[in-house]
Amino acid sequence: MNFYDLIQLDPNAIRARIQKTDDPKEIRQMRLAVVVRSVLIVLFAILFISLMNAWFGAYNSSMAVSIFCVLLAVRFVGYGYNIYDSLLSMAVVFALLVICPVAAYNAGFLMKLILYIGSLLVIMILTTQQPQMGNGGLYTFSFVFLAQNPVYGQQLLQRAELAALGFVICGIVLWRNHRKQFADVHLKEIWKEARLSSRKFQWQLRLALGVGLLLSIFSITHVERFMWIGFACGSLLSDYNVETNVHEKFKDRLVGAVVGSLAFYLLYQIVPAKFYPFFGPIGGVCLGLCTDYKHKTMLNCFGALMMAAGLFGLKSAVFMRMGYTLLGILFALVFFYLYDHFLMKGLLKKGSDPIAQSFKTQD
Repeated sequence: MNFYDLIQLDPNAIRARIQKTDDPKEIRQMRLAVVVRSVLIVLFAILFISLMNAWFGAYNSSMAVSIFCVLLAVRFVGYGYNIYDSLLSMAVVFALLVICPVAAYNAGFLMKLILYIGSLLVIMILTTQQPQMGNGGLYTFSFVFLAQNPVYGQQLLQRAELAALGFVICGIVLWRNHRKQFADVHLKEIWKEARLSSRKFQWQLRLALGVGLLLSIFSITHVERFMWIGFACGSLLSDYNVETNVHEKFKDRLVGAVVGSLAFYLLYQIVPAKFYPFFGPIGGVCLGLCTDYKHKTMLNCFGALMMAAGLFGLKSAVFMRMGYTLLGILFALVFFYLYDHFLMKGLLKKGSDPIAQSFKTQD
């Protein structure tokens, strides 16, 4: 495998290759590939988001970040059905990401609940036919991020234009990389499989209900940075294997947020102010080198706190990050057990996940 092909691989895949070889030259090359890959992603992110902000306004940076995340994902992960239906679904997803945050933000609690849960459930059904590939976490992140940052008037029009451009870019990548996959699987079959006896649909429904309920509760009180609570909640509920590792993810998310926040606090006190702008990019590069969820959570704190420290002050931002993370994962844990006890056991038959089985067969 040449160097270009290596930098296309996920760090987990490269690490697995390193463990299978004793050749020092190959090991050095693969380690270099991980670093180069991470640096290139950060540079591309800075360039892409900066350009989008310049063209469509900094107030639409949340949409630019969301499009960037989708772009990286669709290079490797399709939607699990034929390309024409997939492109239609992507258009629906982008439309919901633009419309739902605006429609729900100033609505009453019940309408918020309907909009958030309904939109997120549709997005999950359309994008997570291969839930083990991580689309659930990606689109939940984008949905929560945009729910915190609605825009109106001319800014909303610019956001719609940005979303249209994002659809074109991501659609081209989706077409190029996945047009030959799952040619015989149609969207109508996916909708038919969305039934309460399916483990996958139960996972999608639980995620949509949990995150939608949380967003409705905290957005109606206009809590500052409630998206951090949503990110933490979504990180647990979006795991397809949450039934077996909910406690481990709870612990890792909490430890990562606490250690990452305290590390940021210490560095912020020690490092000269002129170097503060480098915190985000350096944290992003280090994030690209990580394969462990706990370590990723730690490094995610740096970019988030760099912006929040300027808005709320260092101490307030650090306490908010740790407190909101705890609140989000506690909400997710309680919701998970309530849902599992009152709904999941009564509706889901063991082993009834035909779509997941079909993917295993195709893989």
